[in-house]
Amino acid sequence: MQDTFDDLQTSYGRCLRHGGFIARFYEIFMASHADIPAMFRHTDFSAQYLALRRGISSAIAFAGGSTLTRRTMIEMAKVHSRQGRAPVSPTLYPYWSDSLLRAIAEHDPEYDFALEQRWRQALDHTTAYFVAHY
Repeated sequence: MQDTFDDLQTSYGRCLRHGGFIARFYEIFMASHADIPAMFRHTDFSAQYLALRRGISSAIAFAGGSTLTRRTMIEMAKVHSRQGRAPVSPTLYPYWSDSLLRAIAEHDPEYDFALEQRWRQALDHTTAYFVAHY
């Protein structure tokens, strides 16, 4: 049976309910590596927050084998590929994952080591897909 990562969707919902989650992620992410702030120099953050909010949910579903998110993941991988409008070096994905996990730890009161491992499993699946399409 396919693992749907429903526990992560629930965890993500708890993060969003506590407010400020997406903004906190970007605060952590921007401070995580010297190359990252420049990548967002011309970013409309209200649009970016919404895109990430949807993207995280899609990434969880994608890791769970959802075919409904396939087109979204293909498009996101294109955007972040070497030829895309917002290329992301494969070396930066660990900073993205670690920043997201830090924000989740701060916003999900039920976060623990086991849940962190589940998040890592799903995030690794998605970032590996992006790296493969770089």
